[in-house]
Amino acid sequence: MKQKLVETITSRDVDFAQWYTDLCLKAELMDYSDAKGFIIYRPYGYAIWENIQSFLDTRFKETGHENVYMPMVISESLFQKEKDHVDGFAPETAFMTTKNQDEQEEKLIIRPTSEVLFCQHYAKIVSSYRDLPKKYNQWCSVVRWEKTTRPFLRGKEFLWQEGHTIHRTEEEAKKETLDMLQIYENLGKDLLAIPFVTGRKTEKEKFAGAEETYAIEALMHDGKALQSGTSHYFGQGFAQAFDIKFQDQDSKIKHVYQTSWGVSTRLIGAVIMVHGDDEGLVLPPYVAPTQIIIIPIQSNKEVVQTATNQVYEDLKKAGFRVKVDDSNKSPGWKFSEYEMKGVPVRVEIGPRDLENNCVTITTRHDRNKVQIKIDELVEKMPNVLKDMHETLYQNALKHVENNTYVANTYEEFKTLIEKGGYIKMSISGEEAELIIKQDTAATARVILIDEPLITTVCPVTNKQATQTVLFARAY
Repeated sequence: MKQKLVETITSRDVDFAQWYTDLCLKAELMDYSDAKGFIIYRPYGYAIWENIQSFLDTRFKETGHENVYMPMVISESLFQKEKDHVDGFAPETAFMTTKNQDEQEEKLIIRPTSEVLFCQHYAKIVSSYRDLPKKYNQWCSVVRWEKTTRPFLRGKEFLWQEGHTIHRTEEEAKKETLDMLQIYENLGKDLLAIPFVTGRKTEKEKFAGAEETYAIEALMHDGKALQSGTSHYFGQGFAQAFDIKFQDQDSKIKHVYQTSWGVSTRLIGAVIMVHGDDEGLVLPPYVAPTQIIIIPIQSNKEVVQTATNQVYEDLKKAGFRVKVDDSNKSPGWKFSEYEMKGVPVRVEIGPRDLENNCVTITTRHDRNKVQIKIDELVEKMPNVLKDMHETLYQNALKHVENNTYVANTYEEFKTLIEKGGYIKMSISGEEAELIIKQDTAATARVILIDEPLITTVCPVTNKQATQTVLFARAY
């Protein structure tokens, strides 16, 4: 039965895109709705997002941020107030219509992002330096009318958080921008077991309306990059457009400095594509909805039932996310099912194990199977999960290191990009980016902070190189 279950998932190396779609559906993370480009988040997939939310929400509040909720619609006139911002989102905006158009004074846009709503609100509530900073965050969904969609990675509607802050000084706002980038980097290392590469976006790739955009990038198993989150420094551009002013300590009227930052449910896609294998999901233990699945063998025997109940209660009391599958399906079917769903630890409780006062545990990422004394299980489980998390992180880090290359010439770049992965190259600027994208479909992911020039001359334009950029093909 196990072999039959495994065969329903396409191999990663045969067709990575199909493997990904198979897994999203068969692991019951999501389903398609009848509206094209809109997905249903099933309980197992949504629970992953809830764990990401919990991690971030705690850290946001620890750093003085408060949650708010803005309307889901924006009036067209409000949206038009910041030109660069509008131009950046114009192709993706969805307008709302009603049956009785006479009742609608002007067109309403379903939010693709909420900068303008926050700006309008801040302009109303801030008048003095004593009102600053304002550090707000919103958990919500947004709508962007994407032509091509893929579950979690790109959809017409997705879930995210968007932080919007205003500050008295440029220094304070720039610090906020980088502090939030660090929180996102920690999210990868401490929860998702993903080593994000961080850096600043090029002028061509930065967020519409931002002065500086910083990003976290993840490298998938197939060698493509995934932008997994961004943090923006807006300067005073939005503040001037929306007249967000305050009286400073010197009694002068000044505009605030502003930031914005966010991650979305595409992080679920990153977890799938970084850690998954041909058997299914491999979920890092701290983000997994179910950390431990208990499978009783010969569950009709009283001794097995009693031990199963006790182990479950002990693990649950210790704070682990644990479930029991005592259904009448075969143990082999259950093993395959929970391997596919990526449950980090399987605990088997059977008569033979119990004769030795033991249980058998199997770790999903390496399929290592060991026996542990029942009375030592709760004590040892934290280290089992910690070791698993660290192994997954190191495996992902090794993947990044083994697939990061340096190009000294453009011909070398063109050869390396076919292998997949990241390529470092020093370029002259936007002209080189455009040529590279047209020739190879690779894009600038980030400018590497404090990275020295590899060559003094740009291999693409033969002009003076100004920055070292990390390139990749991307989702």
